[in-house]
Order: sequence, then structure tokens, then C-alpha cells
Amino acid sequence: MNDSQKIDEYIKSLPEWQQQICFRARKLIHQAAPDITEEIKFTNRPYFTYKGNVCALLAAKYHVNVFIYDPIAPDPNGIINQGHDNQTARSIQIVDNAFPDEQAFVNLIRAVVTNNEKGGWRKLK
Repeated sequence: MNDSQKIDEYIKSLPEWQQQICFRARKLIHQAAPDITEEIKFTNRPYFTYKGNVCALLAAKYHVNVFIYDPIAPDPNGIINQGHDNQTARSIQIVDNAFPDEQAFVNLIRAVVTNNEKGGWRKLK
């Protein structure tokens, strides 16, 4: 089984509302960066990488976390709602029926990819 199939398996194991969030986020991640790679890390965690980590999905009891692995990518629409002072990653906690603005989500993913193309946020910081 390849990593994309393992990610399918991870998502399909979740409650329906979390599946909807994860499949929507995954679609938008690929829309933002068609060359992004899907990987499994830490046994079953869906990661999306492009010249470094871009983001990861993690379902929690009452929300889905989308970890954004870039503390300097701009978030002008304020969709990041956790970890603003974190040194390596911030997150978007998405609850049922509350997916953030799709274009803002796509733009954030594109900003992380752009930073990774330039050597990553550590180099740019």
C-alpha cells in the first residue's frame, strides 16, 4: 500500500464530519500545489511535503488540526487559530461545518510552498 492509499485509509477511519474536512483540505492542498507529495509519518499521520514539510492532518475529538509547518507564511485572513507563537508550526483547528475560507487556505499553502522553494522559513527568517 502506498502513502496516498494509507492516507485514504486514515481519513476513512474517521467520523463522517472529519472525513469531509480532511478530504476537502486534501483537495485544496493539491489545488494549491499540484506537485506536493503525500507521505505518512509517525506511523499513520498524513503529511504533505514539497522541498520540506508543508502541512499535516490530525483528527482530534472535536476538530481536525491542519498543522502549517511555516511560522512566517502570511495569514492575512486569520485562518490560523492556534500556535501563533510556536517556533516551527501553527495550526488551523477546524470544527464541523466551519471550514475556513477556501481561497485563504489555498493562498496559505502556496505561501508555505513558495518559502520552501526559497530554502524554507528557517533560511528566510
